[in-house]
Amino acid sequence: MTLAELSQDLVWAAATALTVALVAFAIDLARLAGRADLERADARADDARERTADRAEVLAAAGASSASPYGPGTTGAVEADPADAASPSRKAANIGVSLTWLGTALLLVAIVTRGIAAGRTPWANMYEFTLVGTFVALAAFLAVSLKRDVRFLGSFVTGLSVLFLVLAQNAFFVVATGVQPALQSYWLVIHVGVAIIATGIFTVAFVTSVLQLLRDSRDSGNAFLGARGWRWLDSTPGALQLEALSFRLNAVAFVLWTFTIIGGAIWAEHAWGRYWGWDPKEVWSFVVWIVYAAYLHARTTRGWSGRRAAYFVIVGYACVLFNFTGVNLLFNGKHSYSGLNPGD
Repeated sequence: MTLAELSQDLVWAAATALTVALVAFAIDLARLAGRADLERADARADDARERTADRAEVLAAAGASSASPYGPGTTGAVEADPADAASPSRKAANIGVSLTWLGTALLLVAIVTRGIAAGRTPWANMYEFTLVGTFVALAAFLAVSLKRDVRFLGSFVTGLSVLFLVLAQNAFFVVATGVQPALQSYWLVIHVGVAIIATGIFTVAFVTSVLQLLRDSRDSGNAFLGARGWRWLDSTPGALQLEALSFRLNAVAFVLWTFTIIGGAIWAEHAWGRYWGWDPKEVWSFVVWIVYAAYLHARTTRGWSGRRAAYFVIVGYACVLFNFTGVNLLFNGKHSYSGLNPGD
């Protein structure tokens, strides 16, 4: 088995581990939804006991007998076991986190072996960009989870990661070879590497904004999201907290994307003798920058928040995806390095 073949097998192994993690996170959300149902039932039972106690007091004041067949000082209600009120086990979520660490580690080894097999930095085409971008998204999720409980994002981050890895293996795969002369530069490490990191963080921020919209719609009384199958949303932070997390992630990614454009311009001047040439990739990278700059400006200075801010994030991430896929596959230009076409 060659290193290139080993890399492919490791990608499938990572996808498998992340799929199991996805299932574990989903089980955790289902259990949390069940806990929410029990809490509602307990609240209704408490209200009923309070009403019964109030009625007993009224009858006692009126001279009525308050004797109970269940014994003195009781109302006939079964006392709840304190153990039942304890926090539910989050074993499924913890298993999901552990498997996410495993899948991320396997993916890192797959990327390293791919780079060794190709004899270069392993992010020179769409296949490799997808692998590394997925790794960064997973790493960002795990890094945030070290400081705060974001296990509620697990199902969505691992789900997108599995989708991206399967897509990479089946649609974007190319043989590990060298690169074109224009890409043989240290700027490949800097420019493309930073772009990948920014894309991975944008991905986690996108997931957070989608959850923000769902939670906000549920809290606003949306009939569809108020159904029993969406009870797991009650276990997520409120819409304001989700929006704040998304904003922080997008702010970090925006700074990195700004450096990506600046670094790309410097590299373009070294490679082609001009800083800007209105190449399709350059144009769409700038479009992405404009959308996220408008989002940050609108939220910080114009008071745009809530659903409008979340929609801005979704539009921005759609531009990121088009810049990665559509521009590479639909347009010909100096940045057409997908590796899927004979001319790449």
